Order: sequence, then C-alpha cells, then structure tokens
Amino acid sequence: MEPISHFFYSDRLKLQFWDYGQDGKPALVLVHGALDHARNWDWVAQVLCGHYHVYALDLRGHGNSAWAPGAIYSVAEHVLDLSALLDIINDFPIRLVGHSLGGAVVLHYAGVYPARAKKSVSIEGLGFPPGHRVHGPASDRVRHWIETVRDLEKRRPKSYPNIDAAIARMKEVNPRLSDEVARHLTLHGTNWESDGSLLWKFDNYARAISPYGHHMEDAVELLSRIISPVLFFWGLESFLPVPEEDPRYQAVAHRRLIKVPNAGHWVHHDQLKLFLQEATEFLAEGSGQP
Repeated sequence: MEPISHFFYSDRLKLQFWDYGQDGKPALVLVHGALDHARNWDWVAQVLCGHYHVYALDLRGHGNSAWAPGAIYSVAEHVLDLSALLDIINDFPIRLVGHSLGGAVVLHYAGVYPARAKKSVSIEGLGFPPGHRVHGPASDRVRHWIETVRDLEKRRPKSYPNIDAAIARMKEVNPRLSDEVARHLTLHGTNWESDGSLLWKFDNYARAISPYGHHMEDAVELLSRIISPVLFFWGLESFLPVPEEDPRYQAVAHRRLIKVPNAGHWVHHDQLKLFLQEATEFLAEGSGQP
C-alpha cells in the first residue's frame, strides 16, 4: 500500500511528510539524509508499520518539500522543521530514526528536547568526522561556504537524458543497490523537464555546507543532554570512520553501536534484514512491544 502524502508549514515553507498508517499504534518518524528523499525508507517503513504508526519527512529542499532560497540548510533549520512536524503528530515521547544528515537531525532534536524523545536510531548520523574542514577555523569555513554558494550561482544542475541514465548515476553512488531499489529511488527522486530529461528533486544549494552548526564543543554539549537510549549503525565499508573515539559519540550517555560488515554508508539498504532485526528489537525494548 502506498503511503499518503501530507503537507505542513514550518518557517513559512510548505513541507511534505508521508504517512504509512497504522492508527492507534505508537508514532515513529523517519528522517532521510542529505540529497535524498523520504521514500528511501519504504522498505523499512513496511516492516515497522507492524508495530508503529510510521511517518517519513521530506526535509526542506528535498523530495517534494519546498526549497528554501536564502536559507543555509543548517542542521538547526532541519531540527526546527522536524519539531513542527512532531508537534502535529503529538505523540510524545516519540521514536525517531535517521540516516546521515537525518541521523544528526534526530540526535540534535533529542538533545534539545530530551523529554520528547523515547528512543533514537542514528545510521551514520554524527556529522562530519573530526579533522574535516567543517571543524576548522571560522574564517576558512565562511570563506569556503561563500565561494561554494557563488559557484553554485553560476552552475546549472546536471540533467539526465532518460530514466536509465539517472538510475546508473544512483548505482554509481551506491553500487550495492539492486536494480529494483535503484529504480524506485530514482523515480521518487527526480522530476521531468519539458524536453524529457530528468533532474534530481533536491535543491542544488543544499550541497553548500553551512559554515556554522558543526562546532565540536557545541555538538558534544548538545548530545550530552540526550537522556533516552540511542542505537547507532555504522557500515564497515563506509567512507566515514567508525566513531568509537569521536567525542560526540562518547557524549551520548545511553548508546550502543552496531558495526555492520558488507555495508557502506546506506546500512538500511545494504543490510536491510540485519538493520530491521536490530532496530526493531531496540525500539521495542522495555515498551511492551513485540
């Protein structure tokens, strides 16, 4: 069954979320990563709907949500939008699952509103690793952001002549995707232009990393305020290093890390069965859920 599309407003933007149904069950919200969209959760949602009323958010500038001209697509802005959606759902404390940028958004929400998060699952969602330039001097960060935005102003987003070309690009980013999954993600992640070519739905300006909001000390303080349990997943073949020594990971008091072999950055695609088994058990612990 297809999820139902709904829209809501946050920060004067019209944003979309998908409702997978199961009224009367505890709410669970899924948050996708950067340059992605909510329908990447379809396979996860189909299983979690057995126990929860599942929702999935299209972040601002992604999927079918409005772009935000003049915004910097910071984690704080995404947390603002998530907070607006969760107030609409109004089932606190709530379970949250996020991937990559979405994982960071989920953790930030749980740190800003500790009593409102029941449990959180973060798939490679701590942010850029220590040593990345986003943790460097402020002058360098701001200069790089300015230059990136100015460069984006001169560029036109890349288009693809047909759906097969776009699918090929999807599989180039994650070669582990099956043809079926890659096609599904591409169909939900593109729009057609008048000449029949395809464009990704996300705002290209979302590529410009905010010069603020990645300060290590701020993140450690914020994540240290999380009082609910957090389950981390990390692919052992990811481009991001396993975060066991990362001070942000260590700041989360009630944490557990599952290191997943034969998986890259998209653990929930690369090892779906393992992810669903571990996440389902974690989300149900101590709640009377099966």
